[in-house]
Amino acid sequence: MREKIEAALGKIRPSLQADGGDVELVEVTDGGIVRVRLTGACKGCPMSQMTLKSGVERILKQEVPGVKAVESV
Repeated sequence: MREKIEAALGKIRPSLQADGGDVELVEVTDGGIVRVRLTGACKGCPMSQMTLKSGVERILKQEVPGVKAVESV
């Protein structure tokens, strides 16, 4: 599952990097919770929670069966 998540994050990364940010995979729990760290411009951005839920979580749920939620750490 971790490899599929990394591949899906690879599709998301260019959009985040275009705005000066990035996302890094921290952990995948047995319960399907994906923990990521937003870095760069995304780290302090007031829209980061929306990016996380509407962007990263939505795409990961579509692309990787078993992903239940995405959390920022």
